[in-house]
Amino acid sequence: AERADGQFEQRVALKLIKRGMDSDAILARFHAERRILARLQHESIARLLDGGVTPDGRPYFTMEYVDGVAITDYCTQRQLPLSQRLQLSCEVCAAVQYAHGNLVVHRDLKPGNILVTRDGAVKLLDFGIARLLDDTEEGITRSGQRVMTLAYASPEQVRGDPVTTASDVYSLGVVLYELLCGRHPHREPAS
Repeated sequence: AERADGQFEQRVALKLIKRGMDSDAILARFHAERRILARLQHESIARLLDGGVTPDGRPYFTMEYVDGVAITDYCTQRQLPLSQRLQLSCEVCAAVQYAHGNLVVHRDLKPGNILVTRDGAVKLLDFGIARLLDDTEEGITRSGQRVMTLAYASPEQVRGDPVTTASDVYSLGVVLYELLCGRHPHREPAS
């Protein structure tokens, strides 16, 4: 999105609940994501800029626009050597460690949620199913929710067990394996 009032130019990513998709559960998840993003101020995590409600009552928030590609695609397209792949991985780990330090478990770490910009900056995004470890409210963010990307989900997520920071560490391991080996650890190598 871009500003329409002409006061200054700025591109942002806009997240808005689609009309008809605004169930109580979706709205609760959306508000939780906004609260979580407000906690996180790290150079490798896409920043929350603003939020509000549209004239027709739908909540929205704006975030830093990240012009990047999935970390796996970035490494493959540039044929990065092992040392640079590991450096990018360390930056991702630092962002995840920061989130964990703020009691946030991402729960959906995968290449598509880890973008790298043209100048090589890592940006972690999409905290849509993240969970606050200190969240005492029952509801959409509880650990028993079965919303996940199966290929990167930890065994406890798949089983429906409580999710901890270890779940993100597992997902990071899957992404790192993919970066280093060129394939997902649970898929057969191409012949």
